[in-house]
Amino acid sequence: MRGRGDRVRLFENDLFEWLSRVHPLTPLLLWMPLIAALLWRTLTLHRLQSEVAAAVAVAGLLVWSLTEYLVHRFLFHHEATSSVGRRLQFIVHGVHHDAPDDPTRLLMPPAPMTAGFAILYGLFRIALGPGLVEPFSAGFLVGYLIYDYLHFAIHRTRPRIRLVRCLRRRHMLHHFVTPDARWRVTSALWDSVFRTTGN
Repeated sequence: MRGRGDRVRLFENDLFEWLSRVHPLTPLLLWMPLIAALLWRTLTLHRLQSEVAAAVAVAGLLVWSLTEYLVHRFLFHHEATSSVGRRLQFIVHGVHHDAPDDPTRLLMPPAPMTAGFAILYGLFRIALGPGLVEPFSAGFLVGYLIYDYLHFAIHRTRPRIRLVRCLRRRHMLHHFVTPDARWRVTSALWDSVFRTTGN
């Protein structure tokens, strides 16, 4: 394990290296305007009742929680067999396990998150239609921001709130004891459902 704040270089190209690192304000500045626009359009353009919009946004938040689990378990920890696959897996998530306290690698870089969200938004629109996709996507993105900033806080602070201390302990166990369990950062819900709590 590397010391606190140690950094791993992923790319020889300075631009790619810069794009692979994230300042803590970046996700907030990128996604909050989109969340606000989606909710504004929901209420003004689609004229969805606020209760319906809130329920659909909560559904998006719940879908994010399952997405967080599935992506971490099956994409971030995929056991690649080829050298290209292993390199890609290291770039996507292995670097975080190699240098868990690198403050510039605790949040998802904008480029892959934007591409992933664009694909998911298209699927959500097919499933929900134009009127419901926007509040659903807003809830999904709020869940993502909660995850990103909670993950950052778990690694960079000593939480005072008991719940966050418990989540930090679970996540550190994932890093240092059971990297094949405890996939969720923001709760133990899906780990309990799928029996991957590491007990």
